[in-house]
Amino acid sequence: MATTLARTLAALSFGLATAAFATPDKPGCTDPALFPVRMPDYHIADCKSAPFEAYDFRLPKGQKNRQEGKFTFVTYALERGRPEPAAVEILRNYENALAKIGGTIAATLANNWVNGSVVIDGRETWAEVERGNGRIWIRVIEKGAMKQHVVADAAAMSNDLRATGHVAVYGIFFDTGKSVVKPESKAAIDEGAKMLKSDPALKLWVGGHTDWVGKVDDNQRLAQARAEAVAAELVNAHGIAAARLKGYGVGPLAPVAGNEDEAGRAKNRRVDLVKQP
Repeated sequence: MATTLARTLAALSFGLATAAFATPDKPGCTDPALFPVRMPDYHIADCKSAPFEAYDFRLPKGQKNRQEGKFTFVTYALERGRPEPAAVEILRNYENALAKIGGTIAATLANNWVNGSVVIDGRETWAEVERGNGRIWIRVIEKGAMKQHVVADAAAMSNDLRATGHVAVYGIFFDTGKSVVKPESKAAIDEGAKMLKSDPALKLWVGGHTDWVGKVDDNQRLAQARAEAVAAELVNAHGIAAARLKGYGVGPLAPVAGNEDEAGRAKNRRVDLVKQP
């Protein structure tokens, strides 16, 4: 039976003794949920959180592993006059804590930093722990889709179809590497169905587009599955005749932006509705 992240982690203790802290934590700051027990003799000097942000987790040879989602950043400072634990002790404690909840270490730099990921209650979470000069910095990304505030309505979609023969839809979401339409896609799917119902003669090709991350063939297969999933959602949830829709996997072959950064890749991950002649 699944447990919540809070209940799972609140019960964890990875061998660190609790201590009375001489310096109080910064008001409003708490230990990150992923690591509810801290190293002895440290207090929270600063913290930051954001409902949705990107962070580049480090990899060897200057490579980056960009993840997006709910962001937490906590800075610990060693109590004045207390001896600083050895770097290997600090990093090993956090490695062991992550391993105890089923996590995996992705990369590490000896005596400096370590990062890895874990899946709890279906949500993938990434964490990086860095230490140095009496400080420990912890950065956590809980992956999740950005809330889509702006979704093109049926009238706008119809106007684009008339003007250009296609419309790009950005409010349809999938988990990474998956083809199941996520619940937060409902608003965009509803508007697409409304457009189709307003014009019973309209037939569409549903094009699935991806970014350039991964192999081309894999992306095209994923794009095909996603396009078919969108068509099926319109058919099964809204009663649109299946003969009016056909899914195609375009994959990364028709980008509308560069793939060098996340902003461009996000624009390339889309569903195109193309008017059939």
